[in-house]
This record gives sequence, C-alpha cells and structure tokens, in this order.
Amino acid sequence: MKKIFYFFNVIVFSTLFLLSCSSDDMTSNENNSENTEEEEQISSLEGDFKILSLGDSYSIGQSVCETCRFPEQLKSELEVNYPLSTFQLQVIAQTGWTTTNLINAINSENPDNDFDIVTLLIGVNNQYQNKPFSLYEEEFPFLVNKAIEKAKGNKDNVIVISIPDYAYTPFGNGNQTITLEINTYNDFAEEYCNQNNISYVYITDITRQGLMDPNLVASDGLHPSELAYSKFVERILPIAAEKIQ
Repeated sequence: MKKIFYFFNVIVFSTLFLLSCSSDDMTSNENNSENTEEEEQISSLEGDFKILSLGDSYSIGQSVCETCRFPEQLKSELEVNYPLSTFQLQVIAQTGWTTTNLINAINSENPDNDFDIVTLLIGVNNQYQNKPFSLYEEEFPFLVNKAIEKAKGNKDNVIVISIPDYAYTPFGNGNQTITLEINTYNDFAEEYCNQNNISYVYITDITRQGLMDPNLVASDGLHPSELAYSKFVERILPIAAEKIQ
C-alpha cells in the first residue's frame, strides 16, 4: 500500500512539474515575442527629426571633442536605435553664457519652430558670476517657454537637464558653497518643470563622482568628460525616444 501511495505521489509531482515548466516556457515565449515586437517597432521607425540643444559650456562640450558633447552623443544614439530615420542637430550654446546671454543668442539666431526635441541646460554661469538668483527665477521660465516655442509649440518635446556640480572637480576642490548654490538652481528648475509637466532629467549626481573618478572630468579639470556626457545620455535617451514615437 505504501508503494502504491509513493508511486502516486511521484506521478502527481512529475505532472505538476511538467505543467509548471510548460507554463514558464509559454510566459518566456510571450515575453520574447513582446520584446521582439518592440525592437522591430523601434528599428522600423522612419522620419526626419530635428534636435535643438540650448545652453552653455555643458552643451557646447568645452574641452571635449565635437562628437563627444552630450547633444552629439544623443544624436548618435538615436541614429543607432532608429537606423531608418535621419537626425539633424543644431546647438545654440557657448562657454560662459548666462540665461541672459542665451536669450539674446536665441533671439539673434532665431532658429525655426519645428524641432522634434529641444534640450535646455542653463544656469551654472549665473551662479558662477554671482548673478542675483532672482534673475534666474525670471529668465529660466522665459527660456523654457522659448524652448517650447521652438519645439513646435509642444512642451512634450522639451527636455530640461539639471546643472552639473563643478564643486566635484579639481577646479571646484569640493567647495560646498558651490554645491549648495547649484542645489538652489536645480531645485527651482525641477519644481518649475514638475508644475508645468515639462520633462526634467537629473544628472547632477553623476558629476558629483568627479573627485572620486577623474575619468568623469575633462582635461581642463573643470568640465565633464566624454564619459560623463555618455552617462548623461543614458538618462536622456529614453525620454528623447518617447518624444519621437
């Protein structure tokens, strides 16, 4: 009787195990199918897309090669993900520019209003040049609205990027006053973006590893390196991809 009961348990267990494996295989196949469909959808996207990057030295890529700056890396990554599409990039940025300088440059260059993605990274020189914070409070929202205007009037096409913290470079030498002031600027920008449903990408923590990891700092000892910009793009890319779907 015990033998019969034992063999019965073995048969039941084996059956349940096979059913479980079969179910796992079906789930795995379904997930693989979904992933394949997503990959096909990504690679098959066709279109001509325009990117506009507005900013200062962090957008122009001070002390790194032209293709090393984050707007160029973003463009390259989009080209890899969407090989059937074309991407054009325009950068309006210059080392040392404050919010005021950027406003004047946009008005002067007057780019088209048909960009599919517009990035905005500005404010570090307001802090560095000891401009009144009230100036940033006034001009940052103006620049966001300018970015929206250039992004086909659609705020969903705009990406605001937080200000890097140059305290964590040989130049900044761990100066916590810089960090506190950068926090003030970033907090204001993030709150404004959240209140107005604007995409905001926080990358400041990446730059705060600069003293521990010198590879994140450019040869000038102040600006982000190519590697740091690639880490920026890892965070920006998924959001940029959503905006062209």
